[in-house]
Amino acid sequence: MEWSDEIKGKVEKLEKKYAASGQDLGSYLDGLLYTNPLHYWDYTCIDTLLSLQHPKTDFPDEEIFIIYHQITELYFKLALNEIEQIAHNGKNISNEGQDLGWKNRLEVEFFIARVKRINNYFEALSKSFGIMVHGMEKEQFLKFRMSLLPASGFQSAQYRMIEICTTDINNLTQKDIRDSLKGKPISEQAQHFYWMEGSIEVETGKKTQMLENFVKKYMDKFIQTAEAYKGKNLLAKYQSLTVEEQQNEVLITELRQLDLNINVNWPLVHYKSAVRYLSQDKNDVRATGGTNWQKYLPPRFQKRIFFPGLWSEEEQENWGRQWVLNALKGV
Repeated sequence: MEWSDEIKGKVEKLEKKYAASGQDLGSYLDGLLYTNPLHYWDYTCIDTLLSLQHPKTDFPDEEIFIIYHQITELYFKLALNEIEQIAHNGKNISNEGQDLGWKNRLEVEFFIARVKRINNYFEALSKSFGIMVHGMEKEQFLKFRMSLLPASGFQSAQYRMIEICTTDINNLTQKDIRDSLKGKPISEQAQHFYWMEGSIEVETGKKTQMLENFVKKYMDKFIQTAEAYKGKNLLAKYQSLTVEEQQNEVLITELRQLDLNINVNWPLVHYKSAVRYLSQDKNDVRATGGTNWQKYLPPRFQKRIFFPGLWSEEEQENWGRQWVLNALKGV
């Protein structure tokens, strides 16, 4: 059989690729001959994936609770993958050190495309949260939740990583002392993450065991990540663009939407779920980890905004209000 110039060219490139690392192309071709065909179930590790649900009770709806949270974490991983691409200027280096063709300098179109992907992930999550709001029997949930103590979805490290990799750490600190923390070392500001305030026991005012466990396991990683992303989080990457590029209307629209998706829509669908399952006629039921969800989840209390420069003072003052109005109207 006569090889085309295209095939010959690819073989030559493969020879150079493997020769550069002292390896023989022939050996790799032998491997292709001996390799069994790839199956969907092997590539996606379906059997393993479907074996990762381990309910603590016999209530069937607990499996819904577990699987939905696992799906959420997979979406978070997708979001972090997009953020990492933006943070590293869109340059893709293979394991063999080859430049696979992306530009070294961050381009606006590249930035927009990745932010759109993150928005898609969070919009899919928010729209699917009806599974949590209406997908379980309240009676079952209120019983099996007691076997989960002191665990809580609050303890999603990936969600905290998304926040840290998206904006300046000061924007993630407690609102009332945020200004006084500006310019302080990251390690000091990290001791005042806004979410810490949401995990205080209502009766005693002390940190919950859930918070203590979470901080012990992940705080060092959060600080290290904040240090590493200080000059390449999404806010920093936006600020690194030229003045003209920063005025790109599509980019501004996507970044504003990202702010809404993560800091308004996502916490408020959680709030809606909490109201359904944890609100009762006389008293509110405590969340599994002891979080003060009534004050922690509503955006108006935290005023957590990734890109404050893209919002007017009035918009920041009314942060999250429109979502509530739309919910009351049934929008």
